[in-house]
Amino acid sequence: MALKVELKPNERIIIGDAVITNDNSRTRLYIEGNSPILRERDIIRPEEANSPSKRLYVILQLMYLSKDPREHHKAYFDLVSEIQSAAPSTASYFDAINQEILNDSYYKALKEAQKLIAYEEELVSNAQSTECV
Repeated sequence: MALKVELKPNERIIIGDAVITNDNSRTRLYIEGNSPILRERDIIRPEEANSPSKRLYVILQLMYLSKDPREHHKAYFDLVSEIQSAAPSTASYFDAINQEILNDSYYKALKEAQKLIAYEEELVSNAQSTECV
C-alpha cells in the first residue's frame, strides 16, 4: 500500500537522499517503497538544535536517513549518556527510543524522541518558573 503525502505550497520533503520541494500549489504524492521519508515539519536542522534532546533528534534523523545508521551510534550514545547524567528522569524515554533503534525502526525512534523533546521543554519551563519565585 502506498503512503499518501500531501504537500503544502513550497513545502519540502526528504525521500531517501533527495530533497523535494513542492511548487506553488498543493500536491498529493503516493509513495511506494522502503526509502526513508521525512516531511519538513518533522525535520530539525542542526542550527535549530538548541537543546540536548533536539541535538539527539538530529542524530536520529541522520541514522534514519543513512545507509549505515551505525556510523552515528557513537554520537548518539555519547549524547544519551550526557542527557541521562543531567536528567535521570529521562530513562524511560531512552528505553522507548532504544527499543525502536534495536528494531531498526528509526522513524518510530524519531517519534519517541519528539516526546523526549516535549519532556525536556517541560523540565526547563518548570525550572525557569521556580527560579522566578
